[in-house]
Amino acid sequence: MLFYDSNHITMISIELLEKYNAQLKPYTKDQIIFNEFEAPKFYFQIKTGKVKMFNLTEEGKEFVQGYFDNDKSFGEPPLFGDFIYPASAINLEDSFIYVLQKEQFLLLLKENPEVHLLVTKLLCKRMIYKATIMKEVSIHPPEHRILTLLNHFKLNSKNKNELYKVSLTRQQISELTGLRVETVIRAIKKLEKANELSIIDRTVYL
Repeated sequence: MLFYDSNHITMISIELLEKYNAQLKPYTKDQIIFNEFEAPKFYFQIKTGKVKMFNLTEEGKEFVQGYFDNDKSFGEPPLFGDFIYPASAINLEDSFIYVLQKEQFLLLLKENPEVHLLVTKLLCKRMIYKATIMKEVSIHPPEHRILTLLNHFKLNSKNKNELYKVSLTRQQISELTGLRVETVIRAIKKLEKANELSIIDRTVYL
């Protein structure tokens, strides 16, 4: 559905995951997969389902780092850097996720350099996303933040040169930008009046 991580890099093949003893595990809706500050032990790749990575602020408000769905992986950087998870991951619906032990994941990459390059490219794309969004969130008004976010997804989609249907809900845009839902709704209406986007049957298009 979305990134959320909206690039279209194909992740590690199921055959290769199974060769290195990955286990396909069921996760129920609202089940925590790992918590912020835990040490990383596994590589995770979604077969079917949706996962959210997030932080809780001191005020108890969620700041969403990203959403991940079918064929996407998540939580990889701590596996490379040997640091604790900087965010928590929760399952948003009943899902099946491939789980591979950290040692086996690193061995897989060592023995399959083309896959290592693939994962590196993916992580670089996510770094660009975070750097872009962090800058926008810290210094720009709501309309600019939202338009930057949506344009990022469009530019990384398959139809970047065509009319782009935004799959994110207003709530999800709120969580990804740190804005209140009411602010997102008002800002989107302003952007429509300024002809920066279109709204058709309550769906946003760029």
